[in-house]
Amino acid sequence: MAKYRSPLRKKRAQNSGFRAWWVWWRAPILLLIVLSIWWFFLRSEPSEEVWTPPPLAFGLCGEKGAGRACVVDGDTLHIRTGKQVQRIRITGYNAPELDGACEAERAKALEAKAALHAWMAAGPHEWDGGTEPPFDKYGRELRKLRRPKPQGGFEELADHMLGKGLAAESGWGTFPKDWCA
Repeated sequence: MAKYRSPLRKKRAQNSGFRAWWVWWRAPILLLIVLSIWWFFLRSEPSEEVWTPPPLAFGLCGEKGAGRACVVDGDTLHIRTGKQVQRIRITGYNAPELDGACEAERAKALEAKAALHAWMAAGPHEWDGGTEPPFDKYGRELRKLRRPKPQGGFEELADHMLGKGLAAESGWGTFPKDWCA
């Protein structure tokens, strides 16, 4: 006589192979899942910023002997290569304009231009962006400048200009500074 098996017992017999497999492989599978999550969320991201020294020493634009590279104003640089002009906008702050709305703004703009030139001439510095920096809507390269501190770390140009009162903060949520007030 054939042994009678209930459908439930038959289903359990079919699943016993999976149970045996799961008992042996659940720990390595769970470990692999945990490691994958750790790698995805907690791994350290490499810095995408590439800092390099500027290619030339900078003079003051409009002055005799300024050379191929010059400071235009408190937050803009130019590098001439033949007939091409590489325009660079320094980010992190906004300097007053040389053609400002009042005499106070124009005077502060000249002071900011001189301070930027002095900061760049004071020693080695570097800018971010590598060989392919981002550009703004006017076609200018966008770069941050910094210099190593003797005690370690870096001095950001933006912090220097803001600290001297020669620039205003820039970025999302900031309002233009009224240099004439």
